[in-house]
Amino acid sequence: MPLEPGTRLGPYHVLAPIGAGGMGEVYRAQDTKLDRAVAIKILPDTMAHDPERLARFEREAKVLASLNHPNIAQIYGLEESGATRALVMELVAGSTLTVPLPLDTALNYARQIAVALEAAHDKGIIHRDLKPGNIMVTPEGVVKVLDFGLALVSESEAASEQASAMTLTLATAQKGMILGTAAYMSPEQAAGKVVDKRSDIWSYGVVLYEMVKGARLFEGETISHTLAHVLTKQIDWKAQALESTPPAIRTLLSRCLDRDVKTRLRDIGEARIAIDRYLADPAPAPAASPGAVATRHRSIVPWLAAGLALALSAGLAWRQFRQPAPEVHPLRFTIPVPAKMTTGSYDGMALSPDGRYMAFTASNRRNHCLQSALAPTARFHHGAPNARHR
Repeated sequence: MPLEPGTRLGPYHVLAPIGAGGMGEVYRAQDTKLDRAVAIKILPDTMAHDPERLARFEREAKVLASLNHPNIAQIYGLEESGATRALVMELVAGSTLTVPLPLDTALNYARQIAVALEAAHDKGIIHRDLKPGNIMVTPEGVVKVLDFGLALVSESEAASEQASAMTLTLATAQKGMILGTAAYMSPEQAAGKVVDKRSDIWSYGVVLYEMVKGARLFEGETISHTLAHVLTKQIDWKAQALESTPPAIRTLLSRCLDRDVKTRLRDIGEARIAIDRYLADPAPAPAASPGAVATRHRSIVPWLAAGLALALSAGLAWRQFRQPAPEVHPLRFTIPVPAKMTTGSYDGMALSPDGRYMAFTASNRRNHCLQSALAPTARFHHGAPNARHR
């Protein structure tokens, strides 16, 4: 039954109700031992004696205990008093996430939500109920993700509990919680299929979309209508509110809100990285018109041709430079002196233009008369450069 103000649960003094829903009732309380304000969560009467729901309640406590993260509400303990079991948690000051938000504020919050989900996913924990009502924002602007009551700790657990989870969700429809839950379900979760961390990424995309646009993405007159929209409604990416959204953020939204899990964003850490990159450099690169692109291409062509010619010339020059110089060998040859003649001065020698004859002066051995003579140079061989022959 609901807790009345003044009720004691161990060392905790109940002060006032904070909120109630199909998954639990939350109260503000005072820790009389440590003198601090806390939040106490108990099961509603309809589930207080359900063994399966009690087991899920205890598992939530263990999940929260494994997630010591500044963007996730902490758990202090699991308290039992008589037939009442209660989760004692951090009391987060502030309010639940509201829309619309300025773009910078929305991206700041979205980044913190992504960081919280990344911490959970790294431990194999799937939230399965991410929505604005489960996201608190402190007066200092710190985001806290709450309510891991539907969390799954492994994909094998997801396979075994999916049907019961859907039954549990539908059973709470009359309490008004289903519209919020159904609107943020991934298509595979709405269809009763096995889910993994990509289901949280879809829900994250829905929350980011609503922060940016300022309106709910999926909403129907009944539960069935809402689920049908989740499964089939085409997202208007040309909506006026999205046209002014930076291209990088629209791309992120489209990746998160891909109904095909195989092409959906695979890791929430990629969302954090995309937001960080945009916040670091929000100015988009200027888009060039087709005419400007064509003009730029035409102006580049001459430079490309000149560069190619220069490169070719340089290559040929380098090749020529790299070729070894031909080896030079000195030539050694003997010139026969005509019969009965002796050579005169070597300074008077001259080589014919074709290199076949050598002209020189010689004297007759008898009368020492100078005569000119031609001798062929055909008989030659390699030799030392300083050798002299007659």
